[in-house]
Amino acid sequence: MDSHAGQVGRPLDGKPVAPSLFAHFVLRTANKRALVDWYCTVLAARPVFENDYISFVTYDDEHHRVAFVQVPGLKQPPDDAWGLAHVAYSFADLGQLLSTYRRLKAAGIVPVRTINHGPTVSMYYKDPDGNQVELQVDAFDKAGAASYFHTEPFARNPIGVLFDADKMVADYEAGVPEADLLRRPAE
Repeated sequence: MDSHAGQVGRPLDGKPVAPSLFAHFVLRTANKRALVDWYCTVLAARPVFENDYISFVTYDDEHHRVAFVQVPGLKQPPDDAWGLAHVAYSFADLGQLLSTYRRLKAAGIVPVRTINHGPTVSMYYKDPDGNQVELQVDAFDKAGAASYFHTEPFARNPIGVLFDADKMVADYEAGVPEADLLRRPAE
């Protein structure tokens, strides 16, 4: 007897399909414990599985967002090597980004660069292996951010303008409107 008898076919659509979600990334390291601790601190994450070889952490209901594979003897690549520049995480609003900055600074984790790109206000950190992690907040809705790429200030300087994070915290707590703090300053 045919086990497929009576089943209706399901033809696959040939159109390209974008992923529905960015799931996770994996880092190879010779320094797994330090990386797990750093990412759990920075992302307010928790371990979901660990053994001597691999660790998985998450900060939400996804089974894991970052994994770390212990590979003894790895060497840090030189600064002039190609590869991933950074991974970025968005916060819901500027207050969340700034309170995270304050919490991390109190734990001895400070950004290596703070920059207002225009579409985002961003703080870049380096993990114990030197990988960069951007913590950011959007300055516009998605359509506004995409249109900012076509402005004269962005054409003139697509990287952005550095800012003082401690001053931004003070201004935020003093009541300066969030829209003013998110606006990219003139150069």
